[in-house]
Amino acid sequence: MSKKAFITWGGWNGHEPEQTSAIAERLLKESGFAVERADTLAPLADIEKMKAFDLIVPVWTMSEIKKEELDGLLVAVKDHGVGLGGWHGGMGDAFRVQTEYQFMVGGQWVAHPGNVIDYTVDIVKDDPITAGLPKSFPMRSEQYYMHTDPGNEVLATTRFSGEHAPWIAGTVMPMVWKRHYGKGRVFYSALGHVASDFTSPTDIAQTLLQRGLLWATR
Repeated sequence: MSKKAFITWGGWNGHEPEQTSAIAERLLKESGFAVERADTLAPLADIEKMKAFDLIVPVWTMSEIKKEELDGLLVAVKDHGVGLGGWHGGMGDAFRVQTEYQFMVGGQWVAHPGNVIDYTVDIVKDDPITAGLPKSFPMRSEQYYMHTDPGNEVLATTRFSGEHAPWIAGTVMPMVWKRHYGKGRVFYSALGHVASDFTSPTDIAQTLLQRGLLWATR
């Protein structure tokens, strides 16, 4: 029986939620998943429906979520072991006032000094998700500064030069991590500002996402 994934997308259009969620759908289908993709949060409120999925992928920068929708998501992951995976602001800058959501994700975006800039990502842990990838690779995108959970298992980091915010010069920031929330596995990558980030300058961001989603799957 194939694994089942639910992708829900919407929110701020600057992060191209429709296009990036379509990339996630393609990657999961390539891995043998049955995928349901919807541009609404409403299905999250149906706990019986949500707990039948093996993976949930939220793509909702900023936005608001109703209590029953958030409760359905939290219960599916924490109590039923449904996996959670996502990227950039679609998962790491969603539902800003919902601290339990941030507790589950393991981080929250707070800044991207200089906006779209050139920076380097460093792989810092040998793991099936990072196996065979370059130890360092370039990105031209938003370099995310985040508040992160010290309990995260960090797979990749980035170092801030201080050019655009001198007081953070030398700060090493987690970029890709995995963790648990109750019975569920959670994967997050800060890479993927827009759809083209998954192919430029390489497809490393896409590889990390595909492997991370597979790891998070129940």
